[in-house]
Amino acid sequence: MTWDLMQAEPLTMAGVIKQFRHAFGTAGWPRLLTPSFMLDLGAKIGDLANYLGWMPPMRSTAIAELRRGVTGDPSPWIAATGIVPRTLTETIGRHPATIQDKWFARLFLIKALIFASLVAFWLVSGFIALFVSYRAAAGILSAHNFPPALVDPITIGTSLMDMSIGVLIAFRRTAAIGLVAGIVASLGYMVGAAILTPDLWIEPLGALVKTGPAIVLMLVALLMLDNR
Repeated sequence: MTWDLMQAEPLTMAGVIKQFRHAFGTAGWPRLLTPSFMLDLGAKIGDLANYLGWMPPMRSTAIAELRRGVTGDPSPWIAATGIVPRTLTETIGRHPATIQDKWFARLFLIKALIFASLVAFWLVSGFIALFVSYRAAAGILSAHNFPPALVDPITIGTSLMDMSIGVLIAFRRTAAIGLVAGIVASLGYMVGAAILTPDLWIEPLGALVKTGPAIVLMLVALLMLDNR
């Protein structure tokens, strides 16, 4: 149990940050304050993620509680148990961060960005192929002598598949299925292109070459999926 015995005022978000900065030896470093509207926006985005089944630590309720602060008198508890709670700074100091802790802390900060990027990647790529550049997407198949009767079904089907993968990844309950489906679909695109349209591998923008790093990113997301 921890308690800030040095402060008479409620332990608020600012107080927690101050103690962490002191514990990690960064109290004297320059500090950039996050504007309130950005904090509120982040909380609203956290609320949206919560509706999709995720459990982000930054939500409207959490921010409101941190702003409200925590008050209480530990004296009766100390008198009853004889245990004096340590301050947050003392507690942190007793357990130095290991390399595993540092990896987790750093990766957790970008976990939301990884999943949001993958959702946008699949949704936008499918949307563009289906609505914005449909003729160009279908033209790739036609230029490689695909049967005319298969051009439209394949173009529409793959576009809808891409968008479906994005939707699956967006929801926590189906994220693992979406990530596995995305990896399988990406490998299928790469193998299919190598057999049917090998010239796409050497196109200037390297669209197929970039599929490899996308697969690696989906593997990383799959390994980071668990929260506890």
